[in-house]
Amino acid sequence: MVDFLYPVVVKIVKGFWSYLGLQFHIIGEPHIPRSGSAIMSINHVGYLDFALAGTAALPANRYLRFMAKKEIFDHPIAGPLMRGMHHISVDRSNGSPSFVAALRALDKGELVGIFPEATISRTFELKEMKSGVIRLAAQSGAPIIPTIIWGSQRVWTKRVKKNLKRNNIPITIAIGEPYTVAADCDIDREMEKLRQKMDSLLTVAQRNYPDIPNGQFWAPPRLGGCAPTADQLAAIIAKEQLDQLKEASARKKRGESEKKER
Repeated sequence: MVDFLYPVVVKIVKGFWSYLGLQFHIIGEPHIPRSGSAIMSINHVGYLDFALAGTAALPANRYLRFMAKKEIFDHPIAGPLMRGMHHISVDRSNGSPSFVAALRALDKGELVGIFPEATISRTFELKEMKSGVIRLAAQSGAPIIPTIIWGSQRVWTKRVKKNLKRNNIPITIAIGEPYTVAADCDIDREMEKLRQKMDSLLTVAQRNYPDIPNGQFWAPPRLGGCAPTADQLAAIIAKEQLDQLKEASARKKRGESEKKER
């Protein structure tokens, strides 16, 4: 696959990392194959995880093709960039075309990146994961590479003010050993196996992280941080949804009032 845009974007992204002063610590980098197909199964704690995971693949001279939600491809600026770098659009209401596109990429020997949690984890723990990564590995025969990113939530994450100043934030990326699944595997069993591998890597990344998490928004309570627990997050989301409904109702009433005044 010919890449004209990807090298340009890589240079820009590297310059951005330099501007932010990010301090990279990549664990297990040799686990990324120098050639041939593979699937990187990546946790999701921040908006920059795409670019950070792609950066981790660069020492292997590999470009990572991400499966990303269709809304990103619909964006007037991000869309052309995503298509130009041969990423894979995922329509959550109809995932079959994206699954076929990912199989084709793997058949061509590409390195495909997937966020099995689908959305950013606001607890910074692993969320419930979707089974697409296992089904893709089973059908393609490509190995799965469990991957954990830790620290990106300090730069830019959901519902937290982004920090795009030069702060020399450490970024740890832990890459596990590739492994394969059988074509006729038990999906649920393999999902639990993948979760355990990613959980173990998350522990390694957190243990090797240089900054102290005590009292920090970017760490879960089990590490001494003040990120919400799953139960707390459920209550927060319920309140956010209620606030959205109230705001929508208020907008509707304002609109009706303005019509009457006309």
